[in-house]
Amino acid sequence: MDTTNILRLKELLKEKNITGKALSEMIGVTPASISNIIQGTHFPKPETLQKIADALGVHITDLFTPDDEHFHTLYIKDENGNFKEFGKVRKV
Repeated sequence: MDTTNILRLKELLKEKNITGKALSEMIGVTPASISNIIQGTHFPKPETLQKIADALGVHITDLFTPDDEHFHTLYIKDENGNFKEFGKVRKV
């Protein structure tokens, strides 16, 4: 899966002055995992996306490139069974 244009992780790391290695240590994954996410060769699980967002101090939707014309909005159920926006995925 090519996620290069979906996630803004490389841009956010630069903005926050955080290295991929530092982020990996903050969220408990390998530096290679972060590298694969940045390169777009792997897409993280929802729990990992949330950990990344928390570590960077951003909302989870800020991890995604905004472009509503090319993306579908994803929703997840919270612990009360209510739907809330989770993020966006590229339309195919």
